[in-house]
Amino acid sequence: MLLSDVSIEGDLVEKDKIIVDAKISGDIKADDIEAHSNSSITGNITSKNAALGGKLKGNVNSDKIKIQKTAEIEGVLSQKTLAIEEGAKLKIKTETIK
Repeated sequence: MLLSDVSIEGDLVEKDKIIVDAKISGDIKADDIEAHSNSSITGNITSKNAALGGKLKGNVNSDKIKIQKTAEIEGVLSQKTLAIEEGAKLKIKTETIK
């Protein structure tokens, strides 16, 4: 888990799950990514499952994307399934992948 007082510049790669509550400038690749409401990510995300609740400026390529009501996202989302909670602030384009 990356906590809110942590700031990272650079790419992160994890085989399993990353929980983000921090500021990250760089790309993230993991099977599961959970970005909490305090997170701020500038970079691209590649995953099987992405739960996004914080700020994101970048593209997401994931089988399943869940956008929480606290999210603020700007970018292109490429996914098989997409769920968006009411209240999320979005400036996105979406692409369905097979």
